[in-house]
Amino acid sequence: MSDQPTDVSPLSLNRLSIYLRCLTQLRDQGIARVSSKQLAKQFQLSAPLIRKDLTQFGEFGIRGTGYEVEALITRLRTILGLDREQRIVVVGMGRLGGALARYLELNRGAFRIVAAFDSDRRKVGSKVGAFKIHHVSEVPQVIPNTGAKIAVLTVPPRSAQRTCDALTEAGIRAVLNFAPVQLQVNPEIRARSVDVRIHLEELAFFVQS
Repeated sequence: MSDQPTDVSPLSLNRLSIYLRCLTQLRDQGIARVSSKQLAKQFQLSAPLIRKDLTQFGEFGIRGTGYEVEALITRLRTILGLDREQRIVVVGMGRLGGALARYLELNRGAFRIVAAFDSDRRKVGSKVGAFKIHHVSEVPQVIPNTGAKIAVLTVPPRSAQRTCDALTEAGIRAVLNFAPVQLQVNPEIRARSVDVRIHLEELAFFVQS
């Protein structure tokens, strides 16, 4: 949406996703209205933080009566861009990439995988579900025809930056990177890295005590 704030922190956006999941659970339980305090208590969240996050995007709910669950779900889906189809490509069809490509949750709701790429010519031409695996050299030709703006990158570290550059040149605007390297991208491109080892090391710190 063009009138949305542009300085929202990634942490705030992450929390909006959490609120959306919590509200969806409440809706499935038949709950039609909820206050920030009730939402916080049930899901171990912070009521003031919920209100602060939401007010960045306008007025929600009525003081003293709380939020209409269905209406808030609709607003959050619009804010997060989930009210439209988000097309995704997966680059790197090894074990991780293949598993992500087959992950059913990525092909439900707003997200849809439309193509995959790999450097192994033995995989090129085969299909995973409804989409085809292309050679990674075909990125410049294939990406513009898919309408995809998001890429999931599961390639070896040595080729991650080069592949990311090719993706963004082809029209990709956001990259979810599973390679253990920090990507260098232009300011208008969003890149997020998922390093499982960092999370495991964090957990190792806590279990030792």
